Amino acid sequence: MQEAAIPLLSSWQSFYVIIGSSAGALTGLQFVVVTLIAGTSAHRSEEALGAFGTPTVVHFCVALLIAAILSAPWPTLWNVSLLLGLGGIAGVIYIIIVIQRTHRQNDYQPILEDWLWYVIFPLVSYAAFAVGAILLLLDAEPALFIIAAATLLLVFIGIHNAWDSVLYISVQHSKPEDKSQDE
Repeated sequence: MQEAAIPLLSSWQSFYVIIGSSAGALTGLQFVVVTLIAGTSAHRSEEALGAFGTPTVVHFCVALLIAAILSAPWPTLWNVSLLLGLGGIAGVIYIIIVIQRTHRQNDYQPILEDWLWYVIFPLVSYAAFAVGAILLLLDAEPALFIIAAATLLLVFIGIHNAWDSVLYISVQHSKPEDKSQDE
């Protein structure tokens, strides 16, 4: 049954070429954004960067990794299932770390939207990889749609979070400094 499902992976090639290319390009763009932000006078702690900046790059890289895994010529699906399952579990653990970093940082007080985009949606995506990995061994066709949706969600999360960070820094940087404290 697994060998009969392997041609299903080849039908997803175009999807993962698009996702992988997009994730790779967006990862590079995020490096440019971080470099530009570093050139501003805006002060950001390592904790804030670890809570809001680094996860964006991680999500793009995971989307690229998923695209690479599902584009490889695997002899059986259990190999793919194992890697996706381990990736899903690692992602859930990483989101727990992001939660800790978010609580430790003092630069910004997250609102509900931040918790959704930086914690809840990524958690759903990584959990979907773990579920999709299990389902891949049972019924490959719907499992591949779950995995594709989770991968696309990571790309959308990364786009939103990168945009959110750039807007936040732009607004903060454009505010006039409070000169009353200098007097």
